[in-house]
Amino acid sequence: MKARVHVMLKNGVLDPQGEAVRHALGALGFDGVEAVRQGKVIELDLADGTDEDQVKDMCEKLLANTVIERYDIELG
Repeated sequence: MKARVHVMLKNGVLDPQGEAVRHALGALGFDGVEAVRQGKVIELDLADGTDEDQVKDMCEKLLANTVIERYDIELG
């Protein structure tokens, strides 16, 4: 089974990498970009029988810093 975890900074948390990307896009002539939030995607190949609760536990313990980040899980 595969799982994909999307990790993003929570709203209200400053995103200096996203701001750097927004600035660079503006410097390249892409003036319509008003904001950028940068995150990460983690793909997991899991053994059959692994359930969403186990993936959530992985996120809570290692994959996301839940103080400043939120995550979404896709199973498939």
